[in-house]
Amino acid sequence: MTTTTTPSRPAAPGIRLRAWGGRIGAAAGGGLLFGVLTNLAQGWLPGAWNQIANSGAVWSAAAFAAGALLQWQGRLSQSAIAGLGAEVGLVVGYYGYAEFGRDGIGDLAFPLVWLGMACVAGPLFGVAGHWWRRGQDARRRVAGLAAFAGLFGMEGLAYAWNLHYAPQAWTCLALFVLIPLLMARTHKERALTLGAAAPCALLAYALIELPLQAISG
Repeated sequence: MTTTTTPSRPAAPGIRLRAWGGRIGAAAGGGLLFGVLTNLAQGWLPGAWNQIANSGAVWSAAAFAAGALLQWQGRLSQSAIAGLGAEVGLVVGYYGYAEFGRDGIGDLAFPLVWLGMACVAGPLFGVAGHWWRRGQDARRRVAGLAAFAGLFGMEGLAYAWNLHYAPQAWTCLALFVLIPLLMARTHKERALTLGAAAPCALLAYALIELPLQAISG
């Protein structure tokens, strides 16, 4: 006696759209909450440590997490949009709390600069998180994790060279090393990620930190 199996019917477009929208909403909502928390952390952390809460590396973690943790069907475009939603939500949360929970945001220049950067960093690190978590080959996993670790290398360079905050610099450089060591899958990928993260840090410093210094100056 033979049995036949009925293939599962694909989800209706409306259901898929609602599920997709829910994930994007979760990414944006998480970013919004994280933005408020980073604003609060600037008041909680003592002295120069409050700079870490306002760092590009910490902020980009929202997009990286959105790309890594939200369940997609292998679609980079959706991870990129989730990263964008997380970063835009973070900027809105940070400056929204500054406006309504503190003394106001003052000049709109920096909120607009960070919003513009969120539109670039969000999709980029959403894809990086996706590659690290679900990359089918070592090259993508290494590239995604190296890009994320490189941001902390960038922050370490900025704290050491520009701000002369030695403890904060060592903390960021420690994270620059620990992220590949703890998050890569194999010893080979750890070594490759560390090697790739160094040029990523230098590139991020040139493309992000130097322009921000020029704007601040």
